[in-house]
Amino acid sequence: MSSLWSVFDIPKETEELHLLEAQSTQADFWNNPDAAQRVMRKLSRLKANVSTWNSTLQRIKDAVELAEMAEDDMAEDLTHEAEELAGVVERMNFRAKLSGRFDSEDAYLAVHSGAGGTDAQDWAEMLLRMYLRWAERRGFKVEIVSQMEGDEAGIKSATILVQGEYVYGYLQSERGVHRLVRLSPFDSNHRRHTSFCLVEAWPDVQEDIDLVIDEKDLQIDTFRSSGAGGQNVQKNATAVRITHVPTGVVVSCQNERSQAQNKDRALKVLKMRLLDLQRQKQEEEFAELKGEHVSAEWGNAIRSYVLHPYRLVKDTRTSHESGNTQAVLDGDLDEFMEAFLASRVGAAQS
Repeated sequence: MSSLWSVFDIPKETEELHLLEAQSTQADFWNNPDAAQRVMRKLSRLKANVSTWNSTLQRIKDAVELAEMAEDDMAEDLTHEAEELAGVVERMNFRAKLSGRFDSEDAYLAVHSGAGGTDAQDWAEMLLRMYLRWAERRGFKVEIVSQMEGDEAGIKSATILVQGEYVYGYLQSERGVHRLVRLSPFDSNHRRHTSFCLVEAWPDVQEDIDLVIDEKDLQIDTFRSSGAGGQNVQKNATAVRITHVPTGVVVSCQNERSQAQNKDRALKVLKMRLLDLQRQKQEEEFAELKGEHVSAEWGNAIRSYVLHPYRLVKDTRTSHESGNTQAVLDGDLDEFMEAFLASRVGAAQS
């Protein structure tokens, strides 16, 4: 618990909690509903963290006091309490691995089909379903920001917003190329095909983003949305696609009711992506100095999902694997994510 104290920085979180509580009682607090909701979500997370820490610390103090009394009839109860506390501290120890600057934030996740034609677009839809199931298992809120249907099946790309506790901390483990090997349902000869998809994740930065984008660097297109969205969205060109020409970053939004709302949302997402791009570049430059950097290109899949001639999902970064491919594709990803987080902490300490 002493070692975790410096990681969680409970005094700082307690101070921030009190400041946000005072802010939430101001008369004009709800004048800006979006900002107010962001504050309330952060307030809820801080309350949970501080409460968990304080209650666990009190339980340990109480157990120590009882143990010092050395009553024989308390031995069984104390053993049970010690085992429970060990589990609580272990969970807190793992949570300490989610101590990055943006790990506690909500996150955007994007899936893009790559090499493999129709099979790749079908694979992209399978991955999207996998992440939606994962979020559902954890009770997270999910919003589909944009989705582009495939030519014959599946999807070409999709972007979702996932809201919940430490969402980005977990989803950052999914960034990179995902490879699928299977007997193709789209091949009349039923041959084995290999498909690739790229998964991106970036934090939903809640504070104002201090990043200026030159309007001349933007290419803005409007189109009719595809998929769910309501009749108003379907009949009018309300969907917006923005391309940042210097970097080639493309974002789109189609879930809002008006073109102006979709444009504002897309611009916000673009700023977050460019900010995350800057951060990744800094991390990659540092990793290259350490001789550890591997690009997320088609030849460097972070995870392989083999459905034929055998069944296995294996993460190439951590060597963690599972033979229960169906469970993984149904959203059972926690062990893969936790293995990645553990390896990241180990690399940082070495």
